[in-house]
Amino acid sequence: MTETISSLADLKSATSEAQPSAPVHVQKLDKLGRAYATGKRKNAVARVWLKRGTGKITVNTRALEVYFARPVLRMLLNQPLVVAKRQTQYDVMITCAGGGLSGQAGAVRHGIAKALTYFEPDLRAVLKPEGFLTRDPRVVERKKFGKKKARRSFQFSKR
Repeated sequence: MTETISSLADLKSATSEAQPSAPVHVQKLDKLGRAYATGKRKNAVARVWLKRGTGKITVNTRALEVYFARPVLRMLLNQPLVVAKRQTQYDVMITCAGGGLSGQAGAVRHGIAKALTYFEPDLRAVLKPEGFLTRDPRVVERKKFGKKKARRSFQFSKR
């Protein structure tokens, strides 16, 4: 049933046969030729649809510059597209909900990166080392009983 390994050559051949192959990432598109992904950050959720186009980005049916007025947030959104060198090749449609603008911007960045990997699986090697495909797990800590906030105690008074 199990064979005895007596030399290093036998060990090497036994381990090479048991190695599973790396997962194959395939293109995931809907009927309209769009890639869909969900990005999350804090309490914000962003649904992202990506399709071939001219680089137009709409957020909740508004232009990117209107919804995310601060340049830092716009820069944050465009990071996956800039790293992949695809700024003018895709139209992006986004719906955001929950959290604040900063959390929504992080959620959109996560969603765009995931959608890019669904449209072009080869881009995963570019986006993964930059950390765009990793969901940031930090969320607000819950309030504990007997405390004013999560960790802040009530003010102490001696008398």
